[in-house]
Amino acid sequence: MLSLNEFLDLPTEEIARLVRATGSKVCVFPINGTRRWYLLEAEAGGDYLKKTADRHIEVYRMVFSHGIDTLLAPMFGAELLKRGPEYMELAVEGLTRLATHPAFLEFYREFGVRVRFYGDYRKQLASSPYAHLSDLFDQVTAQTLENNRQRLFFGVFANTASQAVAEFSIRHYSEHGNAPNEQRVIKMYYGEDIGPVSLFIGFDKFWVFDMPLLATENTDLYFTVSPSLYLNDRQLRAILYDHMYTRPQPEPDYETLPLQARNRMQAFYRANLENVFGAGILQDGIWYPQLAEFPPEHI
Repeated sequence: MLSLNEFLDLPTEEIARLVRATGSKVCVFPINGTRRWYLLEAEAGGDYLKKTADRHIEVYRMVFSHGIDTLLAPMFGAELLKRGPEYMELAVEGLTRLATHPAFLEFYREFGVRVRFYGDYRKQLASSPYAHLSDLFDQVTAQTLENNRQRLFFGVFANTASQAVAEFSIRHYSEHGNAPNEQRVIKMYYGEDIGPVSLFIGFDKFWVFDMPLLATENTDLYFTVSPSLYLNDRQLRAILYDHMYTRPQPEPDYETLPLQARNRMQAFYRANLENVFGAGILQDGIWYPQLAEFPPEHI
């Protein structure tokens, strides 16, 4: 088996080959912490939507180039409505760009990306000034329907699928006299069949969201310490290495574990006895993971 350092130094094309050799990968990557990234990285007075959209495309390119063929990107949830009309206007313009901006359309063409939107957005937007978004989503879905190299699913109001599944099941039973199977339900909700989620890459507080029907006990969860738009090649490669080589390894027989290994395990657990992944601290009103360290000059 390759070591982590060997894997990190491989050409991107070789990593993509290794990833594809282990089977189709479905990755959920809700890009979060965007305003923090912009605040810290963008030039003063820069165009927020352009800067963040360009970086979104760069990240999507990177993920697809490393062999992941299906990406779910939850974009807008019901909780964001609480941020007020100003934020809503900005979010709607951002969603519009996903479906109409030349930079996104060129990216879809170049990488052969089939685009779909999932979630309860039709109902949520129907009586709002933003109902036209649904037509734009349909338009780009139709434009990219023949693309067959990668798939990109944008989640909009995708926090729950229960109502949609219930309505579809009733309709299906009425038409066919039987309940739909899981595959048909998934196809109804997402527009086409999607396999179970392979890995979820989150940021900030440890919670997973907006991937209804697809999560299983085999979904590997990862959470970055820095906002999602900071994701780089080596970080993504470290995640892929862990997903493909580290986590699948079977546990050893504890009864025959060598003394040195038992001592190492005991020392590790005792040293971290009170540490908890997912627990955090508040600094300046911002949540930070408890186990991460600030540089000494900023403590």
